[in-house]
Amino acid sequence: MNNLKNQSFPSISEQAWTEKAEQSLKGKSVESLQTTTYENIILKPLYTRQDECQVPEYPGGSDFRRGIYPLGYLTNNWKVAQILSYQSVEDLQARLKQAFIKGQTAISFHVSNSVLGGKQNLGKVLGDSYKRYPFSIDAKELQSTFLSELEGIVEQEDAGEKISGYIGSDPVAIFAKEGVISEAFLKDWGKNISKSAVKFPNLRTILIDTSAYHNGGASAAQELGIAIAEGIFYLEQLQDSGMDLDTIFTKMIFQFSIGSNFFMEIAKLRAARVLWSRVSSVYGANEDSSRMNISVETSTYTKTIHDPYVNLLRAGNEAFAAVVGGIQYLHVSPFDELTCVTSISDRIARNTQLLLKEEAHLQKVIDPAGGSWYVEHLTNELAEKAWGFFKHIDGHGGMLEVLKSKWLQQEIEAVSEKKIRDIQTRRKSIVGTNVYANLDEVVTYKNLPEKNSYFANDENSLINIEAIPNRRLAEPFEELRKKSANLEGKVGSKPTVGMICLGGLKQHKARLDFMKGFLAAGGLEAIISNSVITIEDARQFVLEHPASHYCLCGTNDQYEIMGHDILKILKTEYPERSFYLAGLPEKEKQDLWMDEGIKQFINVKSNCYETLLSILSELEVGKVEETKA
Repeated sequence: MNNLKNQSFPSISEQAWTEKAEQSLKGKSVESLQTTTYENIILKPLYTRQDECQVPEYPGGSDFRRGIYPLGYLTNNWKVAQILSYQSVEDLQARLKQAFIKGQTAISFHVSNSVLGGKQNLGKVLGDSYKRYPFSIDAKELQSTFLSELEGIVEQEDAGEKISGYIGSDPVAIFAKEGVISEAFLKDWGKNISKSAVKFPNLRTILIDTSAYHNGGASAAQELGIAIAEGIFYLEQLQDSGMDLDTIFTKMIFQFSIGSNFFMEIAKLRAARVLWSRVSSVYGANEDSSRMNISVETSTYTKTIHDPYVNLLRAGNEAFAAVVGGIQYLHVSPFDELTCVTSISDRIARNTQLLLKEEAHLQKVIDPAGGSWYVEHLTNELAEKAWGFFKHIDGHGGMLEVLKSKWLQQEIEAVSEKKIRDIQTRRKSIVGTNVYANLDEVVTYKNLPEKNSYFANDENSLINIEAIPNRRLAEPFEELRKKSANLEGKVGSKPTVGMICLGGLKQHKARLDFMKGFLAAGGLEAIISNSVITIEDARQFVLEHPASHYCLCGTNDQYEIMGHDILKILKTEYPERSFYLAGLPEKEKQDLWMDEGIKQFINVKSNCYETLLSILSELEVGKVEETKA
């Protein structure tokens, strides 16, 4: 045992590692393993001491990248702030009471007019909970009403100082998301912030929420640049109205959505604090007031309607990244939030946080990412990219101007298009949606009621812009599944594509499996032939399984041996039917296949979404023509 304890691994130089790695890469360089992110950051395959960054030795000071408190969660644990949905005031009252019993540590719920129908309603919901728990509420357009009613509740006991947490609103984010805002609302918002600073000295009310941009497809660098630009916009607006600088800083809370790129999201939160520390230093705020408080929610952009249980894993991954990155408030989305939230999904979402606290013991670890060569390097690079984006916003006149001119919308759209293209081509996977889709799954689609703009009946002057779309990455494929389900409803069976399998199982299985997965992403079922050895086998299969679309599956050798002959016969006998080829023939052979009747080569480089959309659209047209006939 002593000998074992004294053993150590030999020290290996980076050069030796590189040489060994390139041997396994069969001639390619290690640089070929580098990847470029949506933030235009190049990620290396290996980070070493050469990449070490100068970082603060301890958390709670300097640039705050390591957290805003010296002892992290040991002294200031993050708040479990699950946002509660409800049917009535009584329902919310009961849900909030139960949530506290089961581990909730912040008052958090969707704000609606039903709750704010008089201080009696809000008072009934809150009880005396505001004396024991902080608020974690995005009140949106109803912030003024909420604060006014809360003031009426607490004034009898002179308990304004006991109100803590945040009840915030972000007018610019509302503007970006809805595409309209009232000038009067912007002015009144500033007055309400100043007023509430006196009534509720320990409550944060200035929300900088980047979720609208995140859900529009923005990169992490863009989100951070926007957050800084918004923060400075509010800072200068409120300073101009006479509000004290340090007071403004203490009233701010930043809200981020956390996506699926684990290390990038950790770096995003750390970089946010670095950037805000830079801003506070430039403006001359004192260190205590400039500590960046962060509220986060797991992303809706990454969630899916199909195979919703995978959302459990997504939310868990995102929550883990958030906690490691350093936060003050966390909402974990229920796995079925896109269809119908249930009591079990609510419970699992809340317990995800409790598991991270109590079982993973993350509440007992101070800055777990600190000192990681990769994370620290990524934090620095992301901070610089974000600062550059902020300067572009500032150079174009600030947040309102870049929204009015559509510059910001276009910048986000450019990144969003890259993300969507990667999903459509399956370069990036969404498990249960564009890969490993379950054809037997029964899905109930939730029709969301159209939300009328808060400013629809506002007689004051309105500012209108092009709204930033609220997206999810899975939506293109979910639309395909809807098309497929509609076709199934009309004909009584799933839309199909016939698979003509050339040669024995060993010769066609690989491409057959690929095609089954490819088609399933659009709700299309593969009808599989027996092993096709002769032309007659293929003719018999097509005769017995009539379809409008077929695909040849086999090895390249099988294609040359019998594929051409089979295609010629079938295309002659069934000229109206479409034929595809699984795989990608050599370039010099592709024209021949196309001339013989192959419509498309389906392979790993194909745009899965566009291919399936084309097939489903043709099936829809065929069904319409059949109905007319």
